[in-house]
Amino acid sequence: MEIKIALLYQSAAAPETNGVIKPMKNGGYADSGADIAYALKAQQVNVITPTNSPQIDNDLDWVFPDTTIGIQRAIELGATVIWLNTVLYKGHPIERFLENGISVIGQLPEAVDRFDDKWVTNGLLKANHLPIPKSTIITRQNVSNFLLNFPYPVVAKPIRGRGSQGVHFVESEEMLHSLLQEMFAERQYGDVLYVEEFLPGEELTITVMPPGTYQINNEAVVKPTHWALPPVRRFNHQNGIAPYNGVVAVVHNSAVLSTFETEMDSSKQLAAQCEMAASIVNARAPIRIDCRANAAGKFFLFDLNMKPNMTGPSRPHRHDQASLTALAAKSIGWDFHSLVANIANQYWSYAKKTS
Repeated sequence: MEIKIALLYQSAAAPETNGVIKPMKNGGYADSGADIAYALKAQQVNVITPTNSPQIDNDLDWVFPDTTIGIQRAIELGATVIWLNTVLYKGHPIERFLENGISVIGQLPEAVDRFDDKWVTNGLLKANHLPIPKSTIITRQNVSNFLLNFPYPVVAKPIRGRGSQGVHFVESEEMLHSLLQEMFAERQYGDVLYVEEFLPGEELTITVMPPGTYQINNEAVVKPTHWALPPVRRFNHQNGIAPYNGVVAVVHNSAVLSTFETEMDSSKQLAAQCEMAASIVNARAPIRIDCRANAAGKFFLFDLNMKPNMTGPSRPHRHDQASLTALAAKSIGWDFHSLVANIANQYWSYAKKTS
């Protein structure tokens, strides 16, 4: 069967889960979906689009809404593979099509629903002896009488966040009380928030790829287990937090570690820990794990992202829109086109092994 790929974007906010809200990104990842679709089409991959002649600068010409109607239309137009460049959750419309045998590139909705919860995921990683910052959850009900078992400053963030949106550096108990009252009043993130110790050291982010056979330096390389791309260093933090990439493009505050730095024991250990984390959550597609060091230089895994941002400079007007994953991929010789081609090439072999 010929592979014909259609890209999905998020057309509506994910449903509230146990009082927790994941706010929707403006545009629902249609921009990165269009970046991916354009890059695939440029490599002669058969990409199914909503219109016969998609305009290069019109994102919605390249992607389908992640609704039952949108997915059905993509399939009726010939799609045999659906790329899930959207926020997934238990009960997502794609589940019906998975049950009917459609092939997908991306995670399983039920897995994303579980592991998108920072409290659940970090607890699981900690139980598997991975280094996780001290943390707690605070609800609307106990906002007046919570106790922390770690000192200030701290970081307050959504349970189901997206990058650094809604993440705050907090220096005192008074500031935390004020911030929590404000966030609960706005209810943008629901009735539960996550608070963790602030790590003042260096921040690195690591993309972990699923097992498979990859084209690296013009050779087919078999990766039997999850494997990490080189770490990316984040810098130019604002008030202790890396700014949201919707405000500051990552190309302006991020850089891949040098080969020498990547080969250091500390970098190798961190990469191995991230690979183990990806294995624990059984990642079927790339994930990104944000890590940060404490004052003594020890790194902790603080944020596992089941759906890393996948923007890329495939279209001429998007030259500065590389994602952290795309930056890491470039350091092993993959431009954005090569990155998406290698991701696409894994969907069948890995899904078959893990089904």
